[in-house]
Amino acid sequence: MAEAQDWKIAEALQPKPENYAFDLHEALLSVVSLRAEIPDDAFTASILGTERNGNGVVIGDNGLVLTIGYLVTEADTVWLLGNTGVACPAHVLAYDQESGFGLVQALERLNLPHLEFGDSDTLGVDDPVIIGNYGGAARSLAAQVVEKREFAGYWEYVLDEAIFTAPPHPNWGGAALIGADGRLYGIGSLFVQQAIAGGRTIDGNMVVPINVLKPILDELLTYGGRRSPARPWLGMYTAEAESRLVVAGLAEKGPAHAAGVELGDTVIGVAGEPVLGLADLFRKVWRLGEAGVVVPLTVIRDGQTEEVQLRSIDRNSILKHPMLH
Repeated sequence: MAEAQDWKIAEALQPKPENYAFDLHEALLSVVSLRAEIPDDAFTASILGTERNGNGVVIGDNGLVLTIGYLVTEADTVWLLGNTGVACPAHVLAYDQESGFGLVQALERLNLPHLEFGDSDTLGVDDPVIIGNYGGAARSLAAQVVEKREFAGYWEYVLDEAIFTAPPHPNWGGAALIGADGRLYGIGSLFVQQAIAGGRTIDGNMVVPINVLKPILDELLTYGGRRSPARPWLGMYTAEAESRLVVAGLAEKGPAHAAGVELGDTVIGVAGEPVLGLADLFRKVWRLGEAGVVVPLTVIRDGQTEEVQLRSIDRNSILKHPMLH
């Protein structure tokens, strides 16, 4: 197994044990390095790569590890490396497209502590947090919450309320968002640049709140996914620029490509209703029904209004699935 990259944080930004009422060393032992290998023929191989490295967080005494889903989507090999030097294989239990979470199960005993869940709804702007990484305090970051708001991703993804932290950690994928009480409040997902007061921009990380996981955890562990009907997926990567929704990419096997949507199309409506932003676009699509529903899109192409009918699909139908044991 390849050694984890050294993401050592500047000493001034490292969390200091004396600043916390909990055992910082013990809490950070729960964060492991995660390495996943994905088959060359996997749908996400060309998008996310065939070797993915990040973090995972031990959340159960039985070796259950929580991470961000894109690290383990379609993975056929997963390795975990703990701060005590233990390395062991793991298998993917579940990845959830709606939340963005992934779950893996260690196949050997980790002998590592686990983090208890906090209540991410209680986390407030300016609250101090730790972005915990494999490697202890030297690779972790003392940060703060700078914003909590809706987040929409071009890959047909919406969080009602994501957590944004700063300064950014360079190895954010699967990192642990640890609160002042030593509990787990979220999982690192993205590097972001966002506008703040005064017209300035700030670099930071987007974190998926742990409360999003709580209602679905048992389902994911039992079935490898949600039991509710899948949302319709279009395979259309849409960018929001200057109040316009522009098609910036198309999945080769996706419904949008098959229906003749073109790069550069501007999306202005769904089922005859105008769209008011990226999150509104996706929500209007999802409200039409479950995967398989026909999605009528209105687009502007070369200055002309076009109507396009898309037969949506379940995104999971084109992905390689985790094995249940």
